[in-house]
Amino acid sequence: MKRLLSIELQKIWLNKASRVLTLTYFILLSFIALIASIKFDLGIFKFHLAEMGIFNFPFIWHFNTYIAAILKLFLAIVIVSMMANEYSYGTLKQNLIDGMSKKEFILSKFLTVVLFAFISTVFVFIMSLILGFSFSSYTELSIVFSDLEYLLAFFIKLVAFFSFCLFLGILVKRSAFALGFLFVWNIIEGIIKGILTFKIFPESTIAARIMQFFPLESMSNLIVEPISRLSLVKTIGTQIGVENIKDYSVHFTTILIVLSWTLIFIYLSYKLLKNRDL
Repeated sequence: MKRLLSIELQKIWLNKASRVLTLTYFILLSFIALIASIKFDLGIFKFHLAEMGIFNFPFIWHFNTYIAAILKLFLAIVIVSMMANEYSYGTLKQNLIDGMSKKEFILSKFLTVVLFAFISTVFVFIMSLILGFSFSSYTELSIVFSDLEYLLAFFIKLVAFFSFCLFLGILVKRSAFALGFLFVWNIIEGIIKGILTFKIFPESTIAARIMQFFPLESMSNLIVEPISRLSLVKTIGTQIGVENIKDYSVHFTTILIVLSWTLIFIYLSYKLLKNRDL
């Protein structure tokens, strides 16, 4: 496994575009810290994000993982390009000629996906600890290390999303088309969700129960938006008569659905490669 992972990391690092995108991703992740410096002072109206409690433990785990997950597209491009380059440069065929099996080839890609997700999770964990201890009003260890399930959800979400990108890279062979397919699939899920919610099952939870089984929607459900959890937002909602009944928990059923999609994407990637004439 170490050998397979080493081969993939060398391919990524030797490719200038992939190297730049990977570094850009982690640099942008660190920019989450800049949110703390956002201030507006307009007379009687003063606005300081850090003072709103976004970096309070344990809320910071929810907030930072949600924001960090938005940036996953940068690594998605790396994953898709990684697969497209195998076809463009003929390295896939060369690896197979050199004795690597197709199963080992897919495993090497999946290990890279897991490594990227793991490093991202550790990065967000460390950054959140630093920001939390710098700005949080609550620093008791029992509070600091509660709600860590958001980190697990973040890791699983990245693994699943990157596995989907890997599958698209093998399916389409061209990074631009694979990313285009990802964009189109996102639109398709949005249209289906809209039809189910507003046309077929209005004023019902049936649409949400159906949509939870779609790949991108299930990944999205792992970490629900955290902004409406803030006390200021809740107060405003109460004043205008909007009741917040949203469930922000990380649910085991959602994790199971996303893990199932991950297995499906990796299996389909292997079957495609196995049956394809290279």
